[in-house]
Amino acid sequence: MTIHASGRPAGYPTGIRGTVPHGALPAAAAAEATTVLGPAPTSPATATAVDSTANGGRSVALTFDDGPDPRDTRELLAVLRKHQVRAVFCLWGDHVEAHPEVVREIVRDGHELAGHSMHHDDMSDWEPERIRADLQQTNNAIAQVVPGVPVHWFRAPFGSWGRTPEVAASLGMQPLGWRLAVGDWDPPGTDELVRRVKEGVTPGAVVLLHDGGGDRSQTVAAVDRIIPELRAGGWHFDQPARRA
Repeated sequence: MTIHASGRPAGYPTGIRGTVPHGALPAAAAAEATTVLGPAPTSPATATAVDSTANGGRSVALTFDDGPDPRDTRELLAVLRKHQVRAVFCLWGDHVEAHPEVVREIVRDGHELAGHSMHHDDMSDWEPERIRADLQQTNNAIAQVVPGVPVHWFRAPFGSWGRTPEVAASLGMQPLGWRLAVGDWDPPGTDELVRRVKEGVTPGAVVLLHDGGGDRSQTVAAVDRIIPELRAGGWHFDQPARRA
């Protein structure tokens, strides 16, 4: 897996391309999402990070890290509901425990879940046993809030993968990478975020954005503009592939 250096610690690329390991949706959107995802994979998870969409072509998968946040995640959910788009939310365990009601709203709206560690630690030099304990703790926190809801993916904090991919795969979670990180952790303005997505997106790309870990109001506003603008250009919204 290739990680592009930036000012962000341990591997987030800044607005460039790069491969690295309240109510339900409207019926039409739910039907589209079912078609996109198809049946669950029968093969075991692999240690190779997924960075592409399930169906390829002029499709994009939106993924959001570091939530849930009681304000920005809810506002983002309203935007996604308005535009009938499903996304993947990479959940920080501490925030799951602090805001369980927001996790339930994510699931009620038909979005997919990924683990993003319990405390958002850099795991790059952790031994597998320590990684496993953290990932299981995170999954247990999610299961306490939304019992029976699968956690299909895992994304390492800071993109510091270390040995996390093999451990995540052993727990049935596919490592979830990205092709485009928009660099919204240090908000540059809504117009700039929109520009980065429109100029950086490639067919079949998984896009990394944030709904937690800071003020993400610019991200929410950018997503509200990005979705209709990309659709007008012939793009559609997909989920990440379940297997690399």
